Amino acid sequence: MRTDKLNEECAVFGVSLFSDEAVGVTYNGLLALQHRGQEGAGIAVANNRSIICHKDEGLVSEVFSGEELARLPRGKVAVGHTRYSTTGQSCKENAGPFVTEYLTGRIATAHNGNIINAKEIRADLLNLGLNFNATSDSEVVSSLIAYCINMEKSSLQGVAHAAGLLRGAFSLVIVTSKNKLIAVRDPNGFRPLCIGKNGIGCAVASESCALETCGFEFVRDVQPGEVVMIEHGEVTERLNINSEKSNRDHGLCIFEYVYFARPDSVIDGLSVYEARYNMGLALAREYPVSADAVCGVPDSGLDAACGYSAASGIPLVTGFVKNRYIGRSFIYPTQSKRDSAVRLKLNPLSANISGKSIVLVDDSIVRGTTSEKIVKNLKNAGAKEVHMRVSSPPFRHTCHYGTDIDSEENLIANNMNLDEIRSKIGADSLGYISIDALKNACGKCDLSFCTACFTGNTDVNMAKKNVFE
Repeated sequence: MRTDKLNEECAVFGVSLFSDEAVGVTYNGLLALQHRGQEGAGIAVANNRSIICHKDEGLVSEVFSGEELARLPRGKVAVGHTRYSTTGQSCKENAGPFVTEYLTGRIATAHNGNIINAKEIRADLLNLGLNFNATSDSEVVSSLIAYCINMEKSSLQGVAHAAGLLRGAFSLVIVTSKNKLIAVRDPNGFRPLCIGKNGIGCAVASESCALETCGFEFVRDVQPGEVVMIEHGEVTERLNINSEKSNRDHGLCIFEYVYFARPDSVIDGLSVYEARYNMGLALAREYPVSADAVCGVPDSGLDAACGYSAASGIPLVTGFVKNRYIGRSFIYPTQSKRDSAVRLKLNPLSANISGKSIVLVDDSIVRGTTSEKIVKNLKNAGAKEVHMRVSSPPFRHTCHYGTDIDSEENLIANNMNLDEIRSKIGADSLGYISIDALKNACGKCDLSFCTACFTGNTDVNMAKKNVFE
């Protein structure tokens, strides 16, 4: 992690339809979830007791040209994945979904999250004689599921058994060669997963925005620790994961609301837009300032800026013109390319900035490098003052559950106090939202939150549990 933006999670999407349009619907679903990962993409479709998969590095539209989509067979059940790597290097082999064969069938697994005990499970499976072709924990998950299905002689029971052995964060969508679609969410609910339905079948997705994009009506979230079976476009069975480890003090990653998710998504009962708007309201109460205008850093700072403006009475203006053809800076493989992307992506709108005192709202500061450049650009555009307001607390700890936060010694909040950070980024004042205010802003969420990256309050000392038990 070498920029001020956190690396995002993967996205998963799956459909079980009455018609054979699963590939096209899954492709559209992945396009709607592209913001969650840009390193790779893949689609696996069940067809006549087999599973055909195509995946590669790149954006969804790059991996799936019209010709590539046409090569995939028509089918009623499919699963798709967009990848940002949290374990394993970025390469074609580590892109999802992962297809795994076992004695009586084949599965394809798409995974969002991070498995803490993946190395131990991998070692157990290697001892069984299983082979691995990639370095991703998602491949380990798929192999474990296939092994457990073979042991249990049941897809649903096998998936539930495997999920009970996993430690960490996981939302999974699995398609079997027998046209079954299975959705799983870890017992803490670290990562989002939801179900939609329409006249042609059912879909599951990391975010509700993808369901709506594809014409599915949101039904409900997959509950923490729940395994859901979907067959022939209908939910047919469900189980709860029999897990020894569920820390209910840790729930949904609160950064889903701060940054990861699209603002038009609803996660665990709370609109992402509403949460960000509430963060802006809280920032205005905690850090008021006299200024001429409020502007947000696109995209996830915009909604919090609306809230700040509403609470403070300071007019909201467009502060930047965003080049929509430049991806998020962390998708570039070298630091020089990332730096160029930061310079190219946002251009200050001088007509709204020049001669004014500006409240600048952004979602986070990690290292401080990007914030420093943005503040400098505003002042070069004629801003008299720039007052930085941040809709997340200071990052002080790494994340064990899949968010790629930089090493703790590189986090600016661990090396400087508030005034030193303000001076480093060139702002005239600086305020971070408090932990309590952030939680209150997301108070309508149905789950508790994981805030370990801010507080350090986490439990990763998971007891070893052999897959043979």
